[in-house]
This record gives sequence, structure tokens and C-alpha cells, in this order.
Amino acid sequence: MRELDSFDRKILAILGEDGRISWRDLAAKIGLSFSPTLRRVRQLEESGTIQGYTAVLDESRLLGTIGVFISVTLERQTKDVLIAFEERVSSVPEVVGGYQTSGSSDYLLHAMVRDLPHYQELLDFLTTVPGVARIQSNFAIKTFIRRSVSVGERQSGP
Repeated sequence: MRELDSFDRKILAILGEDGRISWRDLAAKIGLSFSPTLRRVRQLEESGTIQGYTAVLDESRLLGTIGVFISVTLERQTKDVLIAFEERVSSVPEVVGGYQTSGSSDYLLHAMVRDLPHYQELLDFLTTVPGVARIQSNFAIKTFIRRSVSVGERQSGP
């Protein structure tokens, strides 16, 4: 993988904010002509640095306004149990994020629900997934950070 230079970082930052920007507008914003800009974007795509383009959807309009983080512990962590769990949970639209984790639980799910009865439906489903031993939920009070990956230079911090 080649090292990202300042033009690549600018491209990634701009596309991270507006994936629908025209290539000409992108070129103007980063200060390169059209052809070199397009060549750089293609290289970033081919290298896998850019994996695709998506729309950011309003989860609350589609699924509900209550965010819940659900820790799931499985009875066993065998390959077949892990695969079966991931396949079953991946089909649930309310689950907007899923992570296999280390620590006291095996998975952390991020779900969006309309209300507590909707959450109960999701919980009822999760208890039917083979291999689930324990479920613990935490409700999100507020979101204070939600952003895409930053590629700029860090100003300060740890």
C-alpha cells in the first residue's frame, strides 16, 4: 500500500463529507486538474482505501428514535455457533451495527427502535437465536459524536 499524501487526504476528507461531489468540483477543491484527480480516486478505489459510496440514512425516520446497545454472550464460541448467530442477526433491520468483541460478552449490537414494545420484540427475537446465553442492554441517552473516518492531521490530543 502506498503512502497517502496531502492530495489523497484531501480527496478522502471531501468524499467522506460528500460522496456525490462531481469529479470536476473535487479537482477544483483539492487544487489539481481533472485527470490527476480522477487517477488518484481510481488508485484509492483499487487499493481498497475507498471501498464504496453510500448514503447516510436517518435511522430515526426509518427505524425509531431510541438507540440501544445490546451485549450478547453465547453459550459456546465455536465457529458454527458464531456464524449462525451473525447470519440470523444480520437479517434484522433494527440492528444497524454489529461487532464481535473481546471481554465479558461476545457481541455488541447497536439497534434502533421506536419504543419499548418495539425493543421487546427485538429482545424476544434475540432470545430465540440458538446459542444465546445472556443479553444485556444499555439505552443511549444522547449521541454526542457521529462522524466518518477522519483523514486529516490531528491537531492535538492523546
